[in-house]
Amino acid sequence: MFMGEYKHTIDAKGRMIIPSKFRLELGEVFILTRGLDKCLFGYPLSEWRQIEEKLKTLPLTKKDARAFTRFFFSGAMECELDKQGRINISAPLMQYAKLEKECVVIGVSNRIELWSKPIWDEYVKEQEQSFEEIAENMIDFDF
Repeated sequence: MFMGEYKHTIDAKGRMIIPSKFRLELGEVFILTRGLDKCLFGYPLSEWRQIEEKLKTLPLTKKDARAFTRFFFSGAMECELDKQGRINISAPLMQYAKLEKECVVIGVSNRIELWSKPIWDEYVKEQEQSFEEIAENMIDFDF
């Protein structure tokens, strides 16, 4: 399971270190793709295969299903960790997520997410205000 928040930088060549706590579970090769909320999603290959199977069941006749599948898969790329634990992020993915110098890598259960630090900071600020209300509406158990 992925969890935690880590601040990293991305260099001019699009290389970024993946937190050591995430590397073992991600594996030497994993999938990075466009995520929701202007971030990137990273999945271990086993998790990616499960998502792929679920998306294959979407009806081809539905416009939204075709659009989402295109968006999700066309942005996907295999990432391979180098000896320093870095990945090289493609220019289209960097542009999509507005990744520049400062980045945040977070663990979200079955995936990691890569965020531009300014976008992440704004997202956290907005969501903190409604976190309790969201929890009340979505979660039906006590912590």
